[in-house]
Amino acid sequence: MHSTSLDAGKSASQDGRPAGQALLIGEAASKKGKKKKKKKSLAPEKRANLSSSNALYRPSEQEGISKLSSKKYEKELARLQLELVKMQYWVKHTGARIVILFEGRDAAGKGGTIKRITEPLNPRGCRVVALSTPSDREKTEWYFQRYVAHLPAAGEIVCFDRSWYNRAGVEHVMGFCTDEEYQEFMRSCPEFERMMVRSGIILLKYWFSVSDEEQERRFQSRTLDPARRWKLSPMDLESRDRWVEYSQAKDAMFAKTNIPEAPWFTVEADDKKRARLNCLHHVLSKIPYVDMTPEQMELPPRQIAPHDYVRSPRNEQFFVPHVY
Repeated sequence: MHSTSLDAGKSASQDGRPAGQALLIGEAASKKGKKKKKKKSLAPEKRANLSSSNALYRPSEQEGISKLSSKKYEKELARLQLELVKMQYWVKHTGARIVILFEGRDAAGKGGTIKRITEPLNPRGCRVVALSTPSDREKTEWYFQRYVAHLPAAGEIVCFDRSWYNRAGVEHVMGFCTDEEYQEFMRSCPEFERMMVRSGIILLKYWFSVSDEEQERRFQSRTLDPARRWKLSPMDLESRDRWVEYSQAKDAMFAKTNIPEAPWFTVEADDKKRARLNCLHHVLSKIPYVDMTPEQMELPPRQIAPHDYVRSPRNEQFFVPHVY
């Protein structure tokens, strides 16, 4: 016995769907006369491979949670980098000297931010200083001596990827310096920075803050990415188990070195895109530059090569193979 449309509607409504919707779907299916195709099931070995690959997948270090779209990020980054170029023209013209320190947790995004600052600038006037472990000779020097050698001359910008604050952080936590050396640093550092500022150097200090959970995610992604595995140093791995000790060292460092002449600025860095843009914007806001970009120039016509010039045969030169 055939059921009526009302009965069909009732039965559909009992399934939790609107009666009208069930009726329309039924009519559309009868008009088209098409049957639903069954999904092909994967072979057992393929299902096993797929599940194992999903189990091993982790978000890359560049991924993560960000509410800022890539399009907006790239647009704003280009605008800020253009302003950095204008700032460098001003630095070169006025002979200003700028020092920017980047400190913070491991995997907090310091390197990525430094890269976005330096990539549009002329490397002859902007350089990055990332010193390695001091040599036996450097260990006998005045602690600040090897950093002084890298301070900028007129018209230069220097970005320190970690700085003299190693003594207040990793050296103190890991026991690489004595307590007397640590206490002397805490006394000397504010005076050292005041001397820099009095000499006319613009000193900016940034601390990149990242949560425990986000740092762990970035560490895990580095273990899976061969191109970034070099970033996992023994000190990075050790820091995973000394989160509280590093927090205490940072608090003590801020208490002694957050001086009016050179205050600390904290960058919240769980969102890498926002952290980079916020830091670039802040750097620009702290430097009193004006736009000194040269006027657009018109290139004169190129000179015609002499008629007696003969180019050497191609078979006498070595060329890079066309692999791509």
